[in-house]
Amino acid sequence: MINSKGKKYFVKQRRAGVLFILPSMLIFIIFVFVPLIMSFIYSTQTFNMMFNNVKFVGASNYIKLICDSRFWNALKNTVFYTVCIVPLQVILALFAGIALKKQSRFTAFVRSIYFLPAIVSMTIIAITWSFLINNDYGIYMYFFRRIGINIPNLLNSTTWAMPTMIVIGIWKNLGFKMIIIIAGLEGISDTYYEVAILDGAGKMDKFRYITVPMLMPTLTFVVVDSVISSFQVFDQVYVVTKGGPLFTTETLVQYVYSNAFEKSNMGYASAIAVSLLMITLLSSIPLFKIMKKNENELS
Repeated sequence: MINSKGKKYFVKQRRAGVLFILPSMLIFIIFVFVPLIMSFIYSTQTFNMMFNNVKFVGASNYIKLICDSRFWNALKNTVFYTVCIVPLQVILALFAGIALKKQSRFTAFVRSIYFLPAIVSMTIIAITWSFLINNDYGIYMYFFRRIGINIPNLLNSTTWAMPTMIVIGIWKNLGFKMIIIIAGLEGISDTYYEVAILDGAGKMDKFRYITVPMLMPTLTFVVVDSVISSFQVFDQVYVVTKGGPLFTTETLVQYVYSNAFEKSNMGYASAIAVSLLMITLLSSIPLFKIMKKNENELS
């Protein structure tokens, strides 16, 4: 039985815990929960940015989505971007993490170089890349021409514009994913590898039977986080291509922005945003369960 002093102690601990999480909870409620609820409400209405001519339309905005070819094009582009960038980003981050796991001044320096783009605004990175690969005055294009390599106009090509966005996205986020994976690798005891060496295991055996199974919790987080962030891609597309050429790089978030702030159709934009939320949940939750299942089987 817990005496009165013990009860008072636990009550104080509970109050202290509540006080510590209260600021985060307030931020979550004000900037996440309330806007989320308001988005659901706004998606059933039609109005402009000045909240003029507010009219309840029920599910009309969602019915309009079904017949909106531009919405389906933006969804296709977003899915394509996600399917391409997530495996490439995770695989590159995994091998970079393994290569830079060893602690030394050199690896610390290389890690910082890889991680540097992660702390820079995507808008700044997108502007920089748009100057570097511009077909008229880009320094990369100039050097390629000097050595006799003819590179197509990447930003105005319906074939190469989206791959260019994928490369920019990988370059921006690779260092962040790599640092997370390195943290997971450092949590694996060297004892496992020493025992494997005594048993005659090679590098691939150690990678397959030790590194990957014990790194699965970290990989699960990295994969799911990459999927969620990829569905929200906006900055580099808006800055570099504005969704062009011919809407081949327009994503769902950019389509939300276009309807909300360019066309002043806030109700329809809210419906697209809610649809994006549902699509992200339907993609990430099953993926998380599959990754957790593989994690349990490998462990």
